[in-house]
Amino acid sequence: MTEAEVRQLVCDILSDIAPETDPAMLSGGRDIREGLDIDSMDFLNFIIAMSKRAGVAIPEEDYPKLFTIDGVVAYLTSSVQPQGTRSS
Repeated sequence: MTEAEVRQLVCDILSDIAPETDPAMLSGGRDIREGLDIDSMDFLNFIIAMSKRAGVAIPEEDYPKLFTIDGVVAYLTSSVQPQGTRSS
């Protein structure tokens, strides 16, 4: 996935979770939970949706890497690679 695709995916999912907010206005380095005033269950739903829609297993120990949009972009662009290019 490209950075633009990940950012769009993040905004789409967050819009579903917190429809009264505008995730696109959230600074890339700001904590998503604080910026959108979502609770831990909403954040977990966000992680689950990201995992499903990106097709990547996200272990619980990696959740802190996903607290910001920039963190999600970095995580998914390094985790989601075209078939045949993933290192073992």
